[in-house]
Formats: sequence, structure tokens, C-alpha cells
Amino acid sequence: MSDRAVGAAGGPVLEARRHFWLVDFFIRLVREKPMGTFGGVIVLILLVVGIFADLLAPFGYNYINLKAIMVPPSAGYILGTDNIGRDLLSRIIHGARISMYVGLGAATLDVVVATLIGLISGYFGGKVDLILQRFVDAVIVFPALFFYLAVMAIVGPGLLQVIFCIGILTGIGSSRLVRSAVMGAKQNVYVDAAKSIGSSNARILIRHILPNVFAPIIIIFTIAMGAAIIAEASLSFLGFGIPPPIPSWGGMLSGPSRKYMVDAPWMAIWPGLALSLVVYGINMFGDALRDLLDPRLRGGVGGMGAYGSERASKALAKRTEKGLRARAQKSE
Repeated sequence: MSDRAVGAAGGPVLEARRHFWLVDFFIRLVREKPMGTFGGVIVLILLVVGIFADLLAPFGYNYINLKAIMVPPSAGYILGTDNIGRDLLSRIIHGARISMYVGLGAATLDVVVATLIGLISGYFGGKVDLILQRFVDAVIVFPALFFYLAVMAIVGPGLLQVIFCIGILTGIGSSRLVRSAVMGAKQNVYVDAAKSIGSSNARILIRHILPNVFAPIIIIFTIAMGAAIIAEASLSFLGFGIPPPIPSWGGMLSGPSRKYMVDAPWMAIWPGLALSLVVYGINMFGDALRDLLDPRLRGGVGGMGAYGSERASKALAKRTEKGLRARAQKSE
């Protein structure tokens, strides 16, 4: 059988493997990381509840029933009511939407800021790296909550303000992880080869460096999502986050919940439990993604894992075949 026939026969198999790598990834996640799977289910529930909060909540988040003030959990009010007669289940469901907005928005902004600073600082080095890293040092030397409170006191409370404040400030600190990954990636031979053929710095960063640092970027996103939800809850608890009457799990733990904690402990138990469970699930899911996607770990399926190695081997085989054919034609 000729080489062309072998390639034609093996092509569909390799294409199928590439198309179904995501299915294999989820199978590995379920088999090897049960706690990560549990965390992924929690994250999925958070997204579904946040998206369909209006349909899932039995009442409006600010609907008041003066005849049902501080009612304990019952058939009519599954999680009870607060001090002014609002259904806690409905407010926790709508609070999940706020946590989803803050988690996804701040984590996305965190990744964008960290990637920009990390790529530039790690690739160019020298004075550029020195200036950027001293700026990063000046930001991360202070406690994060101190910066959050200072910025929120200036810009005022609000959802967008919280997202931008948390996302930008945490992104500056996360840039060091991206920087270290970029400094390792730029030492590879393909970067020197791209420079030798005249590729611009922007092309090298986008086409060669960025795809090889996706694993730490994904890890940064999952970690930042849980950290952003905790930071928003802390700010709302202190009165600098999401203003009332919009339900926030951190805001629900503050004010009346502390005042009536003895008479109506469910006012503090349910929001605190929801916050703890969601952050725990995000962290477990993030740890599982790190173990499965990081190419430096054994068995990873990242850029240097099984599928990445397969793609690299095929590309190398094609280049070698072209080179041998060119030499054969010259010799003829």
C-alpha cells in the first residue's frame, strides 16, 4: 500500500479524534476528578439559575408580604422570609444572577488585563519588563480589600463599578503568572524560527506565544471567578458593593441578618451556604482543569499533551516529507 493510501485511510480517524477531544476530556474529568466534576455541576447550576432566575424564583426579589415577616422555612416559603416579608429563596436565586455577572465579568476582565501585561512584560523583557513589574509590585503590595474599598469609595457602589474594580485590580496581580508562562514559551525553537523568517512581534505573540499559554490563562479565569464572587460579597457586606434592594449574597449577610440572627437564623444561614458552596465548586472545578489542561503535568491534554503532540508530530512529518521531496527533485 502506498504512503498516499495510508494517509488517506488514517486521515478520517485522526480528524475524528480531533473532533471528539472534548468528549474525551469530559470522560477523563468524570473518571479522574470526581470532585472536579462535582464542582463543574455546581458551576453549571449557578449559570442555569442565574440565566433563568426570573422563571425559577417563586416571587419577585423585592416582593413584600407584611403578613409573613420572619417566617421560618415552611411549605409556602421553602427557605423562610426576612425581616420585611421577602422570600429568601427568590432573593437567593436572583443573587445567583448577580454572582454570575460579577464572576464571569470580573474573571474575563482579569484575564484580559493579565494577558496584556503578561505578554508584553514576558516577551520583551528588559526595561519594559522592569517598568511593568515595578507597577505590578506597587499594586499587589497592598491588601486587595484595601484597594477595593478605596476605589469603590471614589466611584460609588454599583454592579459595573464592582466588576471593573475587581477585574482590573486582580488582573494586574495575575499578570505575573502569564508573564512566567510567556518567558518559558519564548525560549522554544519555533519562536527563534519565526524571528529568523522575519515575523513581526505581534504575529509571534498572537500566533505562537498566546496559544501555548492558554492552560494558565484558563486556570487564572477559574480562580478569578471564585475570588471575584468572594470580593463582591465582602464589598456588599461592608456596604460598598451592590446597593439594595438588589439581592447580593454578601448584602444579605449584612444588616438585618446580623441584627436578627438569633430570632431568624435562616436569614444568614442560606445566603452564607449558597456563597460557600458556589465558591467551593468553582475552586474544585478550577483545580481539575489545571490538572487536566496543564501540559507540564503528566497526562495533560494541553498544547503539549496527547492531542498537541499528535498535531506537532503530523506537522513535523509533513515538513520532513516536503524537504525530502525537494531534495529528490533537485538531485534528479
